[in-house]
Amino acid sequence: MDATAQRTHFTAAAVDFEGFTDEATVCARLARAGFTRVAVPTSAAAFELGTLCAAREALAYRSGMADGVLAVLGLGCQPLLAAGTDEQRARWVHPVAAGTAACGFALTEPEAGSDVAAMATSARRDGDGWMLDGKKTFISNAPIADWFVLFARTEVGPTAFVVERGDPGVRIDADVPLSVPHPIGSVVLDGARLPAGRQVGAEGAGIKLALGTLDAFRTSVGAAACGMAQRAFDEALAHVKRRRQFGKALAEFQLTQARLADMAVDLAAARALVEQACAARTRLNVAIAKLYATEAAQRVIDSAVQLFGGLGVMRGNVVEELYREVRALRIYEGTSEIQKLIIARELLRG
Repeated sequence: MDATAQRTHFTAAAVDFEGFTDEATVCARLARAGFTRVAVPTSAAAFELGTLCAAREALAYRSGMADGVLAVLGLGCQPLLAAGTDEQRARWVHPVAAGTAACGFALTEPEAGSDVAAMATSARRDGDGWMLDGKKTFISNAPIADWFVLFARTEVGPTAFVVERGDPGVRIDADVPLSVPHPIGSVVLDGARLPAGRQVGAEGAGIKLALGTLDAFRTSVGAAACGMAQRAFDEALAHVKRRRQFGKALAEFQLTQARLADMAVDLAAARALVEQACAARTRLNVAIAKLYATEAAQRVIDSAVQLFGGLGVMRGNVVEELYREVRALRIYEGTSEIQKLIIARELLRG
């Protein structure tokens, strides 16, 4: 299925998610609609970035919440697909792919955001298992996740583990109120006891595994931004055609036309860069796509709000919701500032 056919397929499947915010049923619905298998393939080799980008763009057009949940299902499962055992994949990944379980990706800490190496959560051996202490925050899917891939520092170095929400010493706090309805919270570990079989990959390889996972999914953040920007553009275009001021439609004013042109150019360039990153998959291309698409989406949506005027800041208006929804995309999976550092570093390396 080529890119156009994929976009058409997922656009049709995403219609049922218009304005969707039901945390309790989102995973099952995503699986039934065919989205989950795209983010959680049968193996790491079966992962298709272009397909994921098409799915996220279509889903984000309808529901930022559903798109966010889908992305984190993929982030949580990717380390097990890449470095887990067959037993781990059967126990934890397969139920997520089937829509009967949810997962999270627990990397960020109160004092370790972009500086991943500064993580303080610790893991020490305890018989044939592990004992973990620390706190992870801004963890998407925390309120609904059955398990997390969680990164903690051992004597050897940061290491990945599977932590189930029912493990002794694990507490989930709903202490991250966002401006948009997303399942998010903190994972607190107070002498959390993990039995044998919970370590994912080699001890000390956690940073490489975490960053590799983020690298694999980062381009799709740009795709989600394109979906949100496209929705805002469509809403704004329809509005300026029907809204009349000073005796004529807003669309007849040259300043309105100029703003629409800027929005269209931003959107076209963002989508082209995302498609380029899907094809090349170099760190440079991915960083450029993520940076430009998310920043451009912010501009497009801000322009849509401006074209709506007072209606654009009314709670419940689609462009108002998008204005709040898109802001996080410039932060998570590497801030815009981090992307600029990556771009510069790759350019200087030649």
